[in-house]
Amino acid sequence: MANSYFQDGLTSSNGDGLGTLLSPPASNAASTAPRSNALQNRVTSVLSSSYADLDIRDTLSILDDRQLKNTSEARRNLRLDVQQELIECNGEIVQDFGKVAEQLKRVGTAIQNLNSSCAAMRKHIGAANRETGPMLDEAKSILNDRQQVEAKQQLLDAFKAHFVVSDADLAILTSTAEPVNDAFFRVLTRVKKIHQDSQVLLGTENQRLGLEILEQSSRQLNAAFQKLYRWIQREFKTLDLENPQISTAIRRALRVLAERPSLFQNCLDFFAEARETTMSNNFYAALTGSPVDQDHPVMGKAIELSAHDPLRYVSDMLAWAHAATVSEREALEVLFISEGDEIAKSIQAGIESEPWSRPDEGEDAPVFDGRKALNELVERDLAGVFRQLRQRTDQVIQSHEDATLAYKIANLVSFYGSIFAKLLHGRSVLLEALTPISESAMRSFRSIMRDHVANLHGDLAITPDDLHPPEFFVEALNDLKVLMKSYDTSVITTDRNQRVEGFQPILHEALDPFLTGCENIAKRMRSPDNHIFALNCLMATRSVLRLYAFADRSPELQPRMEEHESELTEAAYTWFLQESGLKELFENVNTTHDLASSYQDPKQLASMAQQLDAFLPTATEDARAFLAQLEDRALARRIIEQAAERFCGGFERVEELIVRADQERSRLVNGEAADDDDEEEQAVLREVFPRTSDEIRVLLS
Repeated sequence: MANSYFQDGLTSSNGDGLGTLLSPPASNAASTAPRSNALQNRVTSVLSSSYADLDIRDTLSILDDRQLKNTSEARRNLRLDVQQELIECNGEIVQDFGKVAEQLKRVGTAIQNLNSSCAAMRKHIGAANRETGPMLDEAKSILNDRQQVEAKQQLLDAFKAHFVVSDADLAILTSTAEPVNDAFFRVLTRVKKIHQDSQVLLGTENQRLGLEILEQSSRQLNAAFQKLYRWIQREFKTLDLENPQISTAIRRALRVLAERPSLFQNCLDFFAEARETTMSNNFYAALTGSPVDQDHPVMGKAIELSAHDPLRYVSDMLAWAHAATVSEREALEVLFISEGDEIAKSIQAGIESEPWSRPDEGEDAPVFDGRKALNELVERDLAGVFRQLRQRTDQVIQSHEDATLAYKIANLVSFYGSIFAKLLHGRSVLLEALTPISESAMRSFRSIMRDHVANLHGDLAITPDDLHPPEFFVEALNDLKVLMKSYDTSVITTDRNQRVEGFQPILHEALDPFLTGCENIAKRMRSPDNHIFALNCLMATRSVLRLYAFADRSPELQPRMEEHESELTEAAYTWFLQESGLKELFENVNTTHDLASSYQDPKQLASMAQQLDAFLPTATEDARAFLAQLEDRALARRIIEQAAERFCGGFERVEELIVRADQERSRLVNGEAADDDDEEEQAVLREVFPRTSDEIRVLLS
């Protein structure tokens, strides 16, 4: 068998190479063929073999390993040697298989022993199974119960971890000895979560557990909020709002406490009362210079040191109140508003959690407005300050009988009122406290002005000799300048109509009574003094009112001034007629017949001509002297020019009548041969009145 296997391995490579060399000798039938053909076939086979074949290469490698020489003897013995080796190998294999057969016998005997042992063990196991079967069933039942117990234990542990608060955490949450810090808020958040999740347990079949946990968590939350409420009150007592680094714990505590609206409102009320007392004490300290707390001395000098200047005193108090309002508002914004609408959300959540805080049916739920609440809190904090401010300002107004001071205080208070209106809302209680101050100052202003006007009866009976505005009127105009300046600096609006309307009541009180008094004085005077006096007063009034556009009354005063100017022009014209001696001539002569009948004697015209010649050289200077008491020189010059122009116009009319009368007489003499008297009269009429209108205009220019 081994021989045939080795033989097949040597002859497997296409019948070429070493297999061909080792092949047995040809059979007798083949040997009969010619040797030449055999040799030829052998050569052809060798030449056609591919030496790249792996089998040939392996065969050659084996031959090389044997280190055979290519001799005829080696080639003849190669087959024999190989067969001998095969026989030896087969012998060794047979020996080895013999040993294996012995071992297999031993293995078979061991397997039989094992089979017998296994059969015995199966018998024992079957007996053991029959005996331990009930115990195994019981063990399985116990294991199942154990798994259920373990599951319940895990559930209980998870339940305790979520719904049960440890004693240490409970102490942190409710004990007043423990501080309110991050641990407190952490435990509080967890208890709120427990309270919320316990409501889920109410939907299960067994609601008792949910009710117990809900009740327990409610008690814990109430105790925690009470602790937080008392802690915030203690912090409010020592809270320094002037410190820009306000504790973040306070802001966080307020946001959390807002979930209990009643407690939160109580805290705000307590805070407002404390801040009102603090701000009132600070205001008193700023007034007197004596600090309430020695650790916080008053900066700057006391406001009362400027009490000798009432306006500055009131201004300093208002400035302090404004600065305090701004700083209080900024501090409270940091405290209540800096976190956005967190407080509003917390209050809304608290209203939903407190059934008694909810509105009745049909009513809208109240919405927390942080800005509105901030403004109200600022107002409550500064209510005491504004009460003191009002009392002290009223004392200043009542203790000084000065109309301008009262009006300045009213304007100053109104000015700060407009500033406070921008800082707070329009219906602020603080503005309601400032409004009576302004109204009281205005009432004092009106009362003082009316008393002053009532005391002027003696001055109104005196007629000024120089026709200048009387002293009381000059003082009134000076006071009016002060009032206008105060109004201009205190009114914020830029609307001209509003500014004009706002100042009209002041003019009615501070100007109109005095102007009416001057008119009454003018009514008792003779012309032209009354017109000069009235014009002096009106022009002084106009020049003062023109300083500010909102007080300008030029459209109202101009018609009155034009009326007096017209009357004064008429008086100047009458003066020209009287001083020139031509009044009767201008008034009585309208036609040549009037001239011939009234002035038949030429000496009358000659006398008028002489008086006219004496008047003309100094007419302009005399006219200026006539209006010397009129303060406006430009107006006086205009009135003189108008009167002189009217006088020249009247003179032209008279001159024309004289020329026409001479012409009529000349025609009469030529037609009827007049006598010597007519010729004399005709020659004298023009010669006795030689002035021409052009000459008059030149002399009066």
